Amino acid sequence: MARVIVTPRAVTDLHRLVDHLGLPKTTLQRVQRSLRMLERFPRAGRALTGRWQATRFLIGPWPWMILVYAHDAAYACFLEIAGGGNGGLAARATRRI
Repeated sequence: MARVIVTPRAVTDLHRLVDHLGLPKTTLQRVQRSLRMLERFPRAGRALTGRWQATRFLIGPWPWMILVYAHDAAYACFLEIAGGGNGGLAARATRRI
């Protein structure tokens, strides 16, 4: 069974989305529920290509929320970025790990 780890950067992204979009205080718990499937199916998300090829993504608790994560050989999934697929709150174009 894989461990799911939310990185500090992803937490910052989620707080930014909550602040800017007025999302409910339960947003982090909703995201955690969306990520729960990765414990059993770490490759459930669709693989990305290009500079993002080492990552996969899931759609979050809302259809516009994109959750980008990396899966390693030690069966851990790291949520790296949480972003809105709409407008100025979209995920950044460069990946910093």
